[in-house]
Amino acid sequence: DLTRLIDTANAPIFGIDTLGKVTEWNAKASSLLGYSKSEGMGQNLVQRFITEEFKASVDAVLASALIGKETANFEFPMFTKFGERRDILLNATTRRGPNDEVTGVIGVGQDITDP
Repeated sequence: DLTRLIDTANAPIFGIDTLGKVTEWNAKASSLLGYSKSEGMGQNLVQRFITEEFKASVDAVLASALIGKETANFEFPMFTKFGERRDILLNATTRRGPNDEVTGVIGVGQDITDP
């Protein structure tokens, strides 16, 4: 089951709809960032979880994925609920519905923060 795979993956996985609202927020994203799934779901990913300095570039990557142009190995910081910086390496993939229509973006990340 895809939902179980996403939720139990050992990588932070975020999903957004075509309006940028969070539709996927797996357990690793919760443990890495300190926000529960319920705190992430429905929020605008860029406006709520990305720092001002990186909002435009992250928004551009997500906007590109929403028109079918996927991005690999995009690096940006996110800050935890407790203010700690986490450096994320993200692959943004277009999510499509049963009729091949774009329904959002799935981002699979990797925490590359120096220990």
